[in-house]
Amino acid sequence: MSIEQTLMQRSNSSCELCNSSSDLQVYEVPPVNDPRAENAALICQTCADQIEAPETMDANHWRCLNDAMWKPDTVIQVIAWRLLSRLASQGEAWAQDLVDMMYLEETDLAWAQSTESSDSEESSAHKDSNGAALLAGDSVTLIKDLDVKGANFTAKRGTMVKNISLTDNPEQIEGRVNGTRIVLLTKFLKKSN
Repeated sequence: MSIEQTLMQRSNSSCELCNSSSDLQVYEVPPVNDPRAENAALICQTCADQIEAPETMDANHWRCLNDAMWKPDTVIQVIAWRLLSRLASQGEAWAQDLVDMMYLEETDLAWAQSTESSDSEESSAHKDSNGAALLAGDSVTLIKDLDVKGANFTAKRGTMVKNISLTDNPEQIEGRVNGTRIVLLTKFLKKSN
């Protein structure tokens, strides 16, 4: 059975992201070393166009990821994580909430982040206190107690912040501390392994 036939069967002949049934095509999720159904998804032309040209992303179209991210196929979870992370870095709070809910195994998360780094490399002026590049979805640890203005609490040294979002300012990231979404200065952070 060909990859396309396998994907048609797996997806019931509909886009695995938005469930559209028109203009379907095989999308191999980069990096692809071994073309197989486990490394590909069946997606519609609308989804493909927005994946290939991120500047054309319509945030409302991607609300379908709320369902797609729970599909059992790792490849779909990886695509959903990448798209939601990209939307979160563009300021879509709902997308960040979905990324925060997602859980990917370590190897799957590495796959999801592998091409995010090429997208984020331009904006990878985001560096922690030790000069390590920070990418959307990374986890960081505070290296200093920080008073959070307007929230009436102190973010304690050693607090881990998971699934960070990058901002337009390379000296700042966004993350959740004590359930509150705040902006943190990168000079007070250390990337967690």
